[in-house]
Amino acid sequence: MGGVIGKEASPSHDAPESKLEAKIVETMKRRASKGSAMRSFNSLILKFPKIDESLRNCKTIFEQFDEDSNGSIDQEELKHCFHKLEVSFSDDEIRDLFEACDINENMGMKFNEFIVLLCLVYLLREPAGLHAKSRMGLQNLEATFEILVDAFVFLDKNKDGYVSKTEMIQAINESTVGGRSSGRIAMKRFEEMDWDKNGTVTFKEFLFAFTRWVGIDDIEDE
Repeated sequence: MGGVIGKEASPSHDAPESKLEAKIVETMKRRASKGSAMRSFNSLILKFPKIDESLRNCKTIFEQFDEDSNGSIDQEELKHCFHKLEVSFSDDEIRDLFEACDINENMGMKFNEFIVLLCLVYLLREPAGLHAKSRMGLQNLEATFEILVDAFVFLDKNKDGYVSKTEMIQAINESTVGGRSSGRIAMKRFEEMDWDKNGTVTFKEFLFAFTRWVGIDDIEDE
């Protein structure tokens, strides 16, 4: 999987955030203010098999909205998806979500990108959309998405909507006894998340890294 997540590597990642990115950060800060039920990074790792199964079951939803069966979802198909789910987003918001999740910039979302988009929709969802989404069968994914939100909140120790290298090391150290070993694990995980190499990780970056950790990318080759 190529490309970058969040702020672009070119131009500089110091460029202002998009409205969507800013909204995600603010929403995550509000969630972080409530605290996390997760007590260690290991507890998240133990949930990998169950999360993997839940996300892979989303393949049928993806195929339902991939109307031309070309293996990706374009902007028009995404609009139809939101319409069928009765989730209310403006055309501009749909475009922003699409562009944020189409990380390969090939004008079509692959399966792993679609999962990230659904999780962002879950995070930003309007209350009125809850019943409609459950009617479409997405209720089975909501528990999984909540685990991912909670995991990010656990990592975001200072509750600023981002995860720093220091916070990642702290989270791993809380789970692992082993000094240098735990430090290396934390650095590896952080580097896997920090795709734009700006020293902080957004929720979107975390989600894309997570799909790789549980092997969702492998589905593209099946």
